[in-house]
Amino acid sequence: MRKLIIVLVAVVTALFLATPTAGAAAPKFHSATGTVTGSGALTVSFDERGLGNENVDYVLTADATAVFACINGGGNHPQAANKETINSEVSANGTFQVKNGRVRASLTAGPPSAGSFSCPNGQRLVLASVTYTNILLTDTTNGVSTSVPDTSRTFFAV
Repeated sequence: MRKLIIVLVAVVTALFLATPTAGAAAPKFHSATGTVTGSGALTVSFDERGLGNENVDYVLTADATAVFACINGGGNHPQAANKETINSEVSANGTFQVKNGRVRASLTAGPPSAGSFSCPNGQRLVLASVTYTNILLTDTTNGVSTSVPDTSRTFFAV
């Protein structure tokens, strides 16, 4: 009888150790939204749930189209063709601490640089508009991604 009890305890213990816990991680993005800041940067705010207790690494990527223009002293865009469209990819990464199986955070990327585009004397270079497409947020720790809707903002009509 004693051997039977020992065998049963061993089997139950083995089953207990082999069974995943009820709180096992199942990462999933609950929400992710993109906005364009006053400086033209893309900020993606997100909420990922079903995480364990370890820090989580994220990568944000997007295709950006920025229009730069020259504005004169009166705040107007001269009718000359002094504007430039820049296409580039922007990205950002970050590591965030999990709290109660969840990360609520934001990542910011961009805007693209005007590069070598410059304005003549008496005019200032401005970011006239910016559009972000193909926005992808990836939890690289758990291999989970989510697409974020395109977003844009116009600062000056040119």
